[in-house]
Amino acid sequence: PPGFEPLPAVWKEAEKIASQTHASLFLTQDPIEAVRDADVIYTDVWTSMGKEEEKEERKKIFADYQVNEQLLQHASEQVIFMHCLPAYRGLEVTAEVIDGAKSVVFDQAENRLHAQNAILASLLG
Repeated sequence: PPGFEPLPAVWKEAEKIASQTHASLFLTQDPIEAVRDADVIYTDVWTSMGKEEEKEERKKIFADYQVNEQLLQHASEQVIFMHCLPAYRGLEVTAEVIDGAKSVVFDQAENRLHAQNAILASLLG
């Protein structure tokens, strides 16, 4: 939503990396445009831990950006849904999406666990 765009320096670095990797980027505030034909939709919590006082305000600001079945209809047929967890069902994502067939959040969490274990083993080794 307006006011939550990437910092200019972050966007500039992303454009630089995209240029080097032949990727394409675009910035939009339209959730339907953002997911159109997307193969992956990734979201995060609207309110970070330790900032719970922002929850009610952010619920209003981000309401139109919820990942739900209606939004997924604009993505590609093979779209997958990702979230770094923990998720708040009914806020950034509906239960139907996060618990649905297109969700890979638990595989994602398992893979993250193995990656973190590998890093820990490397550091201890």
